[in-house]
Amino acid sequence: MQELGQVLPAWLLECLSGGVLQWSGWGIFWYLMVMTHITIASVTIFLHRHQAHRALDLHPAVAHFFRLWLWLTTGMVTKEWAAIHRKHHAKCETVDDPHSPQVLGIHTVLWRGADLYKLEVNNQETMDKFGHGTPDDWVENHIYSKYRWQGVGLMMVINLLLFGAVGGFIWAIQMIWIPVTAAGIINGIGHFWGYRNYDCEDASRNILPLGFIIGGEELHNNHHTFATSAKLSSKWYEIDIGWFYIRILQSLKLAHVKKTIPVMRQTQTQAINDELVKTVIKHRYEIMAHYSKTLKEAFRQEVGVMKNLAKDFADNHQWLCKDENKLSLDHKSRLETLMNTNDRIKHLIEMRRELTQIWSRSSATGDQLLEQLHHWCSKAEKSNSQFLQLFSQKLKTLA
Repeated sequence: MQELGQVLPAWLLECLSGGVLQWSGWGIFWYLMVMTHITIASVTIFLHRHQAHRALDLHPAVAHFFRLWLWLTTGMVTKEWAAIHRKHHAKCETVDDPHSPQVLGIHTVLWRGADLYKLEVNNQETMDKFGHGTPDDWVENHIYSKYRWQGVGLMMVINLLLFGAVGGFIWAIQMIWIPVTAAGIINGIGHFWGYRNYDCEDASRNILPLGFIIGGEELHNNHHTFATSAKLSSKWYEIDIGWFYIRILQSLKLAHVKKTIPVMRQTQTQAINDELVKTVIKHRYEIMAHYSKTLKEAFRQEVGVMKNLAKDFADNHQWLCKDENKLSLDHKSRLETLMNTNDRIKHLIEMRRELTQIWSRSSATGDQLLEQLHHWCSKAEKSNSQFLQLFSQKLKTLA
């Protein structure tokens, strides 16, 4: 080392031995957590909400910081990421979905998510059809897209200079962070396991109500239900840390939010008009979530009268309140058996089917939809079901 000291500068020798910072284990740990969290924030705010879905606008300086950071820490190209994600939404849970665990299997998406991403990148049709509106300036074409591996290479050099040999380990963690969390966990577990606030068309699920680790992307069912919303949390107990950062940028005039999850409110008056029809169609997932609660409460009441319901249909949570189009043949059979067993529950399920027809008939005119909604509410309120009567009365106050 003394011979090297005669040839190499002192600062370079320090880097080779332990890095410029000479931090302890905890210091290195928190450095890694902060660096990877900035990467997650860059993905969820810039790539996902800003670029793929246009849910917000970012100040050019902020947008370029995110582009630079992603070039250094992931090597991903904005156009490629946005195109693949848009195709995922357009073809969700079909054979054309780039990464559906419902089609490809959970293990494939969870452990080979990065490979699926690379495979779709080579599909020029996907890039041409879904990659519009992404950065196309000189820096993008001559640096970020052209020299993608040089960015992550520069990040490795920086880590080695700061921490010595340990910097190589830090760099390796940075490189696998997005493939594991985004390509694996969000695309895999986010369509396989968790809870659902809304029974939307695909199999998306909220992994956790606290969106800290993956920037709020844990709230995946909320996102698929309201894809163009800049905010991913919808319940009071859900936290979207990505939205917290967006609000900070907004307060500094560095971001402009274009869309958030629409909020239903209740008025003092009951009316069946064109506005109510629009509200029912727009908030159909929330309305069906409320109807599911009504159905569950009715089932619990019937259990008190017919004790065998609790024993014979103990697995009701798996099929009673779900979209019937998504039920397996076995669960559809269970549903029909319950309907044949209990007339009150049968009536509620039949009324649910009629309610969903209001927004399923895309060819119906506004007057026809208005007439159908009026007929449904009238039928509900004339029924002997207190649950239906209350639900109809609340439905007519929505706005």
